[in-house]
Amino acid sequence: MNILDTIIAEKKIEVAERRAIRSVEDLQKMPLFNRPMLSLKQSLLDPSKTGIIAEYKRKSPSKGIINASATVEAVTAAYTANGASGLSVLTDDPFFGGKLEDLVAARANEIPILRKDFMISEYQLAEARAFGADVILLIAACLSPIEVRQLAGKAKELELEVLLEIHNEAELEHICPEVDLVGINNRNLKDFEVDINKSMQLLNMLPANKPAVAESGIHSVDTIVTLQKAGFKGFLIGERFMKASDPSIAFADFVTQLKAKQDAG
Repeated sequence: MNILDTIIAEKKIEVAERRAIRSVEDLQKMPLFNRPMLSLKQSLLDPSKTGIIAEYKRKSPSKGIINASATVEAVTAAYTANGASGLSVLTDDPFFGGKLEDLVAARANEIPILRKDFMISEYQLAEARAFGADVILLIAACLSPIEVRQLAGKAKELELEVLLEIHNEAELEHICPEVDLVGINNRNLKDFEVDINKSMQLLNMLPANKPAVAESGIHSVDTIVTLQKAGFKGFLIGERFMKASDPSIAFADFVTQLKAKQDAG
């Protein structure tokens, strides 16, 4: 059993336990459930913004503890103030140290928020809406094309946008009309090896009406500039900032460098 299989097995137990405690009807009564939604797709297509979806996460299966001290409130506020196009918030606890309450904390910012988790159930979509997310992640590596379509369709009913994550050419068949954005993960979720060339290889195979997002392994301004010129609209980056003692400063410095590079040419 690889790490992804282990995570999904744990996730099934976790979702069942949470559903037993709080029903969908209870989620629908939460204050954030009926708030106006924000569009990550529109934000990524705005040329005045950085295109960066800045991620908050405390740890990962491949790196262990990344940052146990930086608070979600401070980091997401700095990300927003310094030009992030969106926020990504990890809500998986056993493997990434996240929690649903992190979404609520990040929601203090008027910016599109992605719930980053391993989504396997429609119940999790209702949770995402209730706790303040605007976008949900569907990972092709752990869902069938039919499951993607079903979950994406339910997300549309809840007015949530859908970011579908793929990793190879075979997963292109998971793309369906209900998907808003397609992310290409440079990290193989089964062995955690990173290959930035994955993004470049798959980009031209994506539908033109679904903005492409490069995920994982992006550590330099030069990489973003290269990917932008190739046609990517979004760049999901977390570890690059979170591993710094102060992610807020790391992000601000990165954006300053990015703008200088873009202005230069």
